[in-house]
Amino acid sequence: MNIHALPSGPIQTNGYLLTDAKRGEAVLIDAPGDILDAIKPILAKEGCKLTELWITHGHWDHTQDAAKVVRATGAKVLAHAADKTLIENPQVMSAFLGGAIKLEPLHVDRWVVQGDKLDALGLEFEVRHVPGHCPGNVLFYVAAVQAAFVGDALFQGSVGRTDLPGGSREVLAKSITTQIYTLPDETTVYAGHGDATTVGAEKKTNPFVRG
Repeated sequence: MNIHALPSGPIQTNGYLLTDAKRGEAVLIDAPGDILDAIKPILAKEGCKLTELWITHGHWDHTQDAAKVVRATGAKVLAHAADKTLIENPQVMSAFLGGAIKLEPLHVDRWVVQGDKLDALGLEFEVRHVPGHCPGNVLFYVAAVQAAFVGDALFQGSVGRTDLPGGSREVLAKSITTQIYTLPDETTVYAGHGDATTVGAEKKTNPFVRG
C-alpha cells in the first residue's frame, strides 16, 4: 500500500490517498478542497480506481471536495453518525463560517462505529471513535503497516481544538489516552494537519496529553 499525503484546500488540510497498483484500488481519507485535482494524476499513474472515501469527521475543511470526488469516481462514503448533521446538512457549518464557504451535502453509504473492521486494499482497517474535537471524529488503524489516520484528534506536539460546537477538552483527552495511546508505540500517526508523528513520540512529549 502506498500512502500519498496531500495537503489541500484553503487551510492545507491533509487528505490521504491510499493506493495499491497491483490491485488497481484506492481509498481516500478525507476530501479537503481541491483534492480531486491532486488525486487524479496519481490514480491515472498507478492505474487505480477510487472505491471508497472515508471521512474522519464532518468539519468543512475535511469534506469540502467530497461531493465532487464522489461524482467523479463513484466512491462509496463512510463516516460516523455523530457527525451526520454536519455531513448531510453542511449549511450548518457554512452558517457558522458566516457563509464564506459553500458546501454540498454528502450522501453517506455506511455509518461506521467503534470496533468496525474495514477490508480495503487487501488489508484490514480498524475503526476507533475519538470524539472531543468533533463528535464523530474517528481514526482508521491498519496494523499491517502500523499506521493510524486520526483526523484532528492528535497532531505532532499538539491536539485538536475543542472550542468548536461539540468539542470537549476532557472528552478529547480521554479519546487520545484510550484510543490512540493504546496503539503500539511504533504506529505512525497521520493527522489532519501537519507532519506525521508516532504514538510513542506523542506519549512522551505531547504537552497536552501525556501517555
